[in-house]
Amino acid sequence: MALVIEDKELHQLPITVDPETVSGTPVFKGTRVPVDALITNLEDGLTIDEFLHNFPTVTRDQAVQVLEVWKATLLKLSRSA
Repeated sequence: MALVIEDKELHQLPITVDPETVSGTPVFKGTRVPVDALITNLEDGLTIDEFLHNFPTVTRDQAVQVLEVWKATLLKLSRSA
């Protein structure tokens, strides 16, 4: 099953992908912080506040928005099963 993020959702994300920035890795807009760093830090047991302290160029709104889209994507997956 293919799980796709709608274009509307994708354009609303606070993420940019540019080959000239961190070799095209998705980063939080206006930063060089890879979006994956958020998940990695949470997996390692850090809180969102600790992540934001470690990466002060990322805003709380940006981090929460990314997590909300991932949550919505997982909910779509569970509904289609």
